[in-house]
Amino acid sequence: MIKIYRKDNGELQEIDSFAKDCWINVHNPEQKEIEDLSRRFGIPSDFLTDPLDLDERARIESEDGRTLVIVRIPVHYDTNLEIPYNTLPLGIILMEDAMLTICALKSPVLQEFIDGRVKEFNTAHRSRFVIQIFGRAVMAYLRYLKHINAFTAILEKELRQNMKNEELFKLLNMVKGLVYFTTSLKSNDLMMDRFRRMDLQKMTPEERDLIDDILIDNKQALEMAQIYSSILSGMMDAFASLINNNVSEVMKVLTLVTIIIMLPNLVASIYGMNVPLPIQNSPFSFYIVLGISTLLAGGSILYFAKKKWF
Repeated sequence: MIKIYRKDNGELQEIDSFAKDCWINVHNPEQKEIEDLSRRFGIPSDFLTDPLDLDERARIESEDGRTLVIVRIPVHYDTNLEIPYNTLPLGIILMEDAMLTICALKSPVLQEFIDGRVKEFNTAHRSRFVIQIFGRAVMAYLRYLKHINAFTAILEKELRQNMKNEELFKLLNMVKGLVYFTTSLKSNDLMMDRFRRMDLQKMTPEERDLIDDILIDNKQALEMAQIYSSILSGMMDAFASLINNNVSEVMKVLTLVTIIIMLPNLVASIYGMNVPLPIQNSPFSFYIVLGISTLLAGGSILYFAKKKWF
């Protein structure tokens, strides 16, 4: 889908055709749309196809007067996918008199610009627009990291009450999501630092200060992701140790019960043999055998209790 926006009189408006200083927003395009955009604006075809590759890394590339900036943005899937938090590439193509963004999915980061939730946003100021996209991506990372932390606290509480495989799998998926966040934040940090040094759009001192602040926020998000990932990994190891310990306790109890039951059974088996045995002709032989079995069972219970094996 292709939509064109332009800011006039302080308001972002959707327009029907290309105009100077406009913003072309493309998501989930068809092959024909990619070919039309490449031919009409002289954009190399790989500039339009690379951002659609979900594994594409954050980077900057220039060719034929066109500059491609790829930033990895966080996404939260509301559907019942294995990994609810992930990242995907967002392509930003800078041209002489316009800017184009392209993404495989409808980007929640760009939707904030469309909904008018970004202050001092103007499609004509392309360098500031790109920096603001960086900033909104970092803010989304920080927001999702807080969600992950809150969700992890709920999972931990549930696991303390009752350890189920479902909760453990959810915890593992959170760890995977944090790994994706960490990797993407690292590549974004390198890309934004290079964007600042290249100064492709002749940034103003105010824009330089803004991207410096965003780089600091990005490092903070990276540190948070690494800390949360370490905590979750430690939590997974702790719960794995608890599960092993619980299994060992159950096996120990079952073993002790087996030994206690075995002693009376041993005495009964001996006196069930078809051979001459002591006291077998006594009128009290049954009670004697029962007493011996009871004493052995009681004695083993006291012994195990004294050793604190129960």
